[in-house]
Amino acid sequence: MIRLFVALDFPPEVRERLAGLQGGVPGARWNEPGTLHLTLRFIGEVPENQAQDIDAALAGIDAAPFPLTLDGVGSFGHGRGARVLWAGVEHSTALAHLAAKVESALVRAGLPAEERKFTPHVTLARLRDANAERVVRFLSERGFFRAGPLLVDHFVLYRSHLGKGGSVYEPLAAYPLVTPSPEPV
Repeated sequence: MIRLFVALDFPPEVRERLAGLQGGVPGARWNEPGTLHLTLRFIGEVPENQAQDIDAALAGIDAAPFPLTLDGVGSFGHGRGARVLWAGVEHSTALAHLAAKVESALVRAGLPAEERKFTPHVTLARLRDANAERVVRFLSERGFFRAGPLLVDHFVLYRSHLGKGGSVYEPLAAYPLVTPSPEPV
């Protein structure tokens, strides 16, 4: 079995900006800067031979490059119930269309449809029993964060290796986004 997900990665300077948001919440498990990404679709455990079908389906996606702006921070859960701290994404129709195309391709490759609504974000930290006051302070102090616009010109199929020190992500394939050629007249 192989554990997979599809994501947008970021150039080093954007990862550094995102990593600069981290800190100030005791007990938070901060993601390493090199692992920061925006998940388009978590796939999970699949047989290795199905990974080839997934690769072929993703390679068939036709989409143009687009600008993306990271905007603000937030949390999943509130107060002591906060579970995740994240950086947000400014609304992007192009991003939503890409996520929908990824979803359609994966369903055609034999995966069950994703039941959760696509909520674009970059996970900064996972929390357990976080101090509610420190979470509120984190959100308040970093709420005006913005990075971009940056050009999204590819997406990536990753393999996730679970380990004691956290997950290690291995890029398996990158899929370019290409501006369509004009139709001949």
